[in-house]
Amino acid sequence: MFKTLADAFKIKEVRNKILLTLVLLFIYRLGCWIPVPGIKSGALQSSVEGNTFLSLLSAVSGGALSQGSFLALGVSPYITSSIIIQLLSMVIPSWQRLAKEGGADGRKKISQYTKVAALIIAIAQSVGIAVGFGIQDSVNLNIFGGQEWLCYTFIVLMLTAGAMFTVWLGEKISEIGIGNGMSLLIFVGILSTAGTTVVGNFQDLFVGGETTQRAIWKLVLFVVTLIAIFALVVFVDGGERKVGVQYAKQMKGRKMYGGQSTYIPIRVNANGVMPIIFATTLLSFPQLIISIFAPSASNGFINWWNTWLGTGTWIYSIVLALLILAFSYFWTMVQFDTTEISRQIQQNGGFIPGIRPGKPTADYLGSINKRITLFGAIFLSFMALIPTLIFTAILGQGIQAAFSATGMLIIVSVALEFDKQLEAQMMMRNYRGFLK
Repeated sequence: MFKTLADAFKIKEVRNKILLTLVLLFIYRLGCWIPVPGIKSGALQSSVEGNTFLSLLSAVSGGALSQGSFLALGVSPYITSSIIIQLLSMVIPSWQRLAKEGGADGRKKISQYTKVAALIIAIAQSVGIAVGFGIQDSVNLNIFGGQEWLCYTFIVLMLTAGAMFTVWLGEKISEIGIGNGMSLLIFVGILSTAGTTVVGNFQDLFVGGETTQRAIWKLVLFVVTLIAIFALVVFVDGGERKVGVQYAKQMKGRKMYGGQSTYIPIRVNANGVMPIIFATTLLSFPQLIISIFAPSASNGFINWWNTWLGTGTWIYSIVLALLILAFSYFWTMVQFDTTEISRQIQQNGGFIPGIRPGKPTADYLGSINKRITLFGAIFLSFMALIPTLIFTAILGQGIQAAFSATGMLIIVSVALEFDKQLEAQMMMRNYRGFLK
């Protein structure tokens, strides 16, 4: 990857795109430190640390949520709306036709629906932050003439505008830069949170009661464990089962088509981090709703929830693993339609050697996909539980949000995708030079 990056800087066009990407990412990080007028710095920190769902959102935004900054919501409204619109596109027939047969215009309309949904979700989240998470004690009403309603309205508008500005930045990175803009924004936010957390924890080790030798050994153990986990993620991310497909020769006019062999790649971890996101969101959703609409219930339901289903409890770990397994199969069924794939293979004159076309092909692909999904689901369950426990044992509880399974999987997948995008840009430039 480093060699690819060094070679890319030698090409002017690619270098300019990389520099533009870095500038836009810098603007994003700058917005994460600009405070919203009316909110005192660090006003949300205690509320965020006590909520698993908000801790994840804060880690993705690079700590902007806990600081109450302009880009506090980050990309979370857009990611949530993307998931919702994608699921609705599989349920609503008109949207399903639009996604499959609409072409560029269809994708544009789906993108517009996603932005509208992101705006609605951003408003809802802004209202929840302004009303339900202890922000009332940290609001400076003096700059608004003591008008409480005006202050909260302004905070909601600023947070919503910040969320939509983040969407615009992500689209600009995708348009004039390199890589997927939204993924890179998440990548930068998680890296920022992880770096700050690690530095803070090791400062506490060296300054606190730990001996220098013990602190150094913890640092070495942390680095070795991190490298091993990243290597495991890369290894599983590249794992796939190749199902061979043979296409028969066909005469069309005076030309012969087909006759070649290809394969269908079925990845071990084709679901990515979606099952983990669904599972953690579902477990955190009741606490989030109660915190917004009934903050005074913290001594009742939320206290019981944190005791029995809070992060780190054995019941939470078991339920999380089971939910990840269930959502892995659900997301696989949504994404990998074996009937549609079988139909396309048959229409193009193809077949899997030894398997009859039609329903037998769909059943064969389904059986392979289920077995592959089982290994992918077990891997995601392992990543959701074991690495966080190891890092917590080394550095303490403060490391959980920074080195969550979702964060580590996103870092690796975005880095690999960025490397592929660089190689594609360099290859396209070489083709242009050859044609000239």
